[in-house]
Amino acid sequence: MATLTSLGTSFVKGRRDTLEAYGDQFLFYVKALSWTPRAVRRYRREIWNTLAEVTFGAGGLTMIAGTVGVIAFLAFFAGTEVGIQGYASLSQIGVAKFSAFISAYFNTREVAPLVSSIALAATVGCGYTARLGAMRISEEIDALEVMGVPSLPFLVTTRMIAAFIAVIPLYIVALSASYLSPRLITTLMYGQSAGTYDHYFLQFLPPIDMLWSFFKLLFLAISVILIHCYYGYTASGGPAGVGTAVGRAIRTSIVWIVVADFFLSFAIWGSTTTVRITG
Repeated sequence: MATLTSLGTSFVKGRRDTLEAYGDQFLFYVKALSWTPRAVRRYRREIWNTLAEVTFGAGGLTMIAGTVGVIAFLAFFAGTEVGIQGYASLSQIGVAKFSAFISAYFNTREVAPLVSSIALAATVGCGYTARLGAMRISEEIDALEVMGVPSLPFLVTTRMIAAFIAVIPLYIVALSASYLSPRLITTLMYGQSAGTYDHYFLQFLPPIDMLWSFFKLLFLAISVILIHCYYGYTASGGPAGVGTAVGRAIRTSIVWIVVADFFLSFAIWGSTTTVRITG
């Protein structure tokens, strides 16, 4: 009986600790977002320095070039698969001329946002986790608090804003690469005329889909950065703890990207359609 009671107590305590951890994480996100207006007013220099570090600063050029390269590579070859499979499938039913529809439809709605978000998590996000984790274990964050500087908006909200700005050109790169590769596959490999491809591509690419796709990316980007900053900000256990935090952050963010993308796509396009094929 005592053993059963002990097991029950351990189970309840474990579930309670898990709920408390989720609550702390959710509260962290709310605080980081609520600080956005004040961070823009008070820490403009820090936002600019963080943005410059991500884009042009010392070591930052390698970081952003790596992000651009990863995004371009992933989007290009993901788009290549879309082009190959789309043409091969449609040619079996005699409508290969609609291959451009596959690119305009799937790349805009799914490929570009997913590729951009995963690349952002793997490069910029992991960098943020490692940086904040190193600051936590070296007590730099505690030193900021002692000096009267609120560490959460100064370190987290500023990074979130900087990443929000930097992700805009990254999305353009991903979208362009995902559009380019199916066109090259269809016109050069399969011999479809460029005019036919471009005609159907533009016919099935409504601007509203591009706007919704961009909205998806912004939402995913903000959530990914917050996840990575949380695990870095709360890291513990020395250098090994920082490595553990990076691993947890990238696993959590990838799972979140896939799940959130599903629900966003269902909410945006699940009950309505912006593209119709008739005839």
